[in-house]
Amino acid sequence: MNHAPKPNEPLVTHIFTADPSAHVFEGKIYIYPSHDLDHDGPDNDNGDQYAMEDYHILSMDDIDSPVVDHGEALHLRDIPWASKQLWAPDAAFKNNTYYLFFPARDHDGIFRIGVATSASPSGPFSPEPHYIEGSFSIDPAVFVDDDEQAYMYFGGLWGGQLEKWQTGSFVPDAAGPDVGAPALGPRVARLSEDMRRFQEEPLEIAIVDEEGQPILAGDEERRYFEGPWVHKYNGWYYLSYSTGTTHKLVYAVSRNPLGPFTFKGTILTPVIGWTTHHSIVEFENKWYLFYHDCSLSEGVNHKRCVKFTELRYNEDGTIQTIDPYASVEPVK
Repeated sequence: MNHAPKPNEPLVTHIFTADPSAHVFEGKIYIYPSHDLDHDGPDNDNGDQYAMEDYHILSMDDIDSPVVDHGEALHLRDIPWASKQLWAPDAAFKNNTYYLFFPARDHDGIFRIGVATSASPSGPFSPEPHYIEGSFSIDPAVFVDDDEQAYMYFGGLWGGQLEKWQTGSFVPDAAGPDVGAPALGPRVARLSEDMRRFQEEPLEIAIVDEEGQPILAGDEERRYFEGPWVHKYNGWYYLSYSTGTTHKLVYAVSRNPLGPFTFKGTILTPVIGWTTHHSIVEFENKWYLFYHDCSLSEGVNHKRCVKFTELRYNEDGTIQTIDPYASVEPVK
């Protein structure tokens, strides 16, 4: 029997997991992570070490329950359009159907985003034969608003190829903006009613400072790198993301799901390992941050483990910064 995980400890230790997208479905917490392979290949900025081939879905009856691994929910071999690298996924529920959204490289080596469906939140999932038309890059995060309109947020630099799409077409040798130019923002598109298509060409989201000025590409403490997530709290949309090179999770807020979003601060300080990727979910009137680090492999970048911790807001709606390695406060 699995033991119930404690905050800031690995949810599971029998496989390596990363990039957790957590949702409450059917009264339980379901976590949709990527599944890191246990291999000893070299690292590079293109992300070749992240060679994931399938997805395992995890669930918890509540925050104090043991974690269930529901087994293989989708494998690369079952996706006709994909060639390799099933990276960070997300899931959504609409139309009495569960949708799994995932990036992978197509047969030309270009990252696209696909969708698979299931009658159950735990899978298995059946993929559509083609990727979503007009999709590119990585890290899909799907937010279904109160009016049932679904939005997909996506995009990641470097291995995620976002900077190669600045012209609207894939330019293999394109570089990112100059350090003094506005940083590239994540993309967003409204999804069709059947959740399988974009309703329009994806828009670039503006992330600005308190004065309304764009965050610049050289501002690596604040600029977008990858791993978007959107949640709603007290009528505000919170866009959180990874800063990549500075290894933080940060956030910005807006009254509009399409932005612009105003930068607010840091959610999570750097973890063990290069990547940082997360989700934020409300369960039984508390909020939780799901994230990963490389503590289970003692620091190997592509052998990660998913964890969770409670997330707290200040009265003004700002999020309290979390240090996942802070010692537990003594009982007063």
